[in-house]
Amino acid sequence: MVRARSASKSSIGCSRRCARSTTCSVTRPRASPEPPLNRETRPSRSTRLGPRCAVVLAGRRSSDDPLAAAAGAPHRALLDIEGEPMLVRVVERLLGWPSIERVLINIDTPELVGAEAAFTTRLASGEIELLTSTDSPSRSVLESLDAVGLEAGTILVTTADHALLDDEILEAFFRTSEEQESDLSFALVPRESIEARFPEARRTYLRFRDGDFSGANLFLFRTPESRRAALFWRRVESQRKHPWQIARAFGLMNLLLFATRQLELDSALARASKVIDAQVTAIRIGIAEAAVDVDKIEDLELVRRVLAERHGS
Repeated sequence: MVRARSASKSSIGCSRRCARSTTCSVTRPRASPEPPLNRETRPSRSTRLGPRCAVVLAGRRSSDDPLAAAAGAPHRALLDIEGEPMLVRVVERLLGWPSIERVLINIDTPELVGAEAAFTTRLASGEIELLTSTDSPSRSVLESLDAVGLEAGTILVTTADHALLDDEILEAFFRTSEEQESDLSFALVPRESIEARFPEARRTYLRFRDGDFSGANLFLFRTPESRRAALFWRRVESQRKHPWQIARAFGLMNLLLFATRQLELDSALARASKVIDAQVTAIRIGIAEAAVDVDKIEDLELVRRVLAERHGS
């Protein structure tokens, strides 16, 4: 029987990433040689781009999932993508990245993961660990961060429905994140990149004075201070039935400026960083596939079509 680990324990080690500067954007990057290792600021083992640990969020708020039911899957994370469960696909892509050695899967039904034959060896070796999720996304993130331990280094957080995640996306995100001086960096995809690649796709956008952006479900928690962002999210989530409390938390002027699109993205994040008390920066990635997550049947069909095109079938 596979046991989900306790959130109070921390045994997964991650290397701290130290070379950082300011925010910038990435558009369809090509792999390039890594810069020389600065041994004064990086541990000797940190010779590979990216973190050593990743968290995959796979929990459901309810077992009543129309998408999983329609696809005949026992869990949304186990939707079939080219003959393999979506969660397996994401985890294998992460463990295939040179720097990532451990993946913590946060899921409401760890027994389903333990039953996956594709994970048997990796669970036994400790490459994969399990943590039972809660009904609160923010609390699941906090418990995952604490289980891994930010004191040990940078942690990547992504989701089980990031079905098109690949090396190109990870390369773009990790390489540009290396140039940031921030506690937390996260990926956004410009609207024009998405509409040029997938004109029929319906996406939710964050609207700023300098453009519209869609989330890419990639978050790099780089320092212990980055945990404050998850704590703030938890605070907002707990007050979701009290809009004025949320407004007070963010600041009325900040919300007004955002609502009227008076703020550029970087300016908005600078204001948010002051509220959260942790420096947060965005990584702009011009790769439309990075913004695709599987929330509805149209998303699943899109993912399958993209992969079929890649394989020429």
